[in-house]
Amino acid sequence: MPSFQCRVCGTSFNVGQGALDKYPGWKPKYCRDCSPKKGRRQPTQPARPRAKGRVVEDLLTLEEVLRKYSGGPQSGVFTDGSCSPNPGPGGWGVVWVQDGQIVEQLHGRHPDTTNNRMELEALIRGYDMLPEDADCDVFTDSQLCVRTINEWAAAWERNGWRRKGGAVKNLELVQELWALAQAHPRVRLRWIASHSGELWNEYADALATAWMRDRL
Repeated sequence: MPSFQCRVCGTSFNVGQGALDKYPGWKPKYCRDCSPKKGRRQPTQPARPRAKGRVVEDLLTLEEVLRKYSGGPQSGVFTDGSCSPNPGPGGWGVVWVQDGQIVEQLHGRHPDTTNNRMELEALIRGYDMLPEDADCDVFTDSQLCVRTINEWAAAWERNGWRRKGGAVKNLELVQELWALAQAHPRVRLRWIASHSGELWNEYADALATAWMRDRL
């Protein structure tokens, strides 16, 4: 799904190919939260820090996530990355869960990065948690990361890590993640919708955005 960067908050957002086909030449400028149709903030108002389009005050702590949510898969490795603005400071989070119980969790930050790099870093840390004979799912809300590993990386490797459009972005992270995916043949990389109320996906998001106000 094509990705764009919001001119207001700087976050990356996706727009369905069907919508783009319907309006040839259209290049979306605003994420859903910043759209003028949603009452977008005027530039004269002071901007509050955002992570993936949300203000810091709206971000939940781990304890709040556990109290608020309960649905979604209860086993697997859940990963997320954040950056505000994008590019800018960012963070990543990973939680490994088995039958609703946390096996291990990690989080970290970087002072100058991008959202895509944090998504890749989170996946690398997630795969690193697992033994090579693990049989489980790894979840990310980045369709770009899923397609990179599940669809494109094998061909890029055969072509000397080149793609038709030119150089592979974030090549060193892509190569590291691809090597880890190959070393874990029974681990399945799956996409999960962001902010859909599924417990462990929300928990990974809370880990990834904790850096914004030292919430751990």
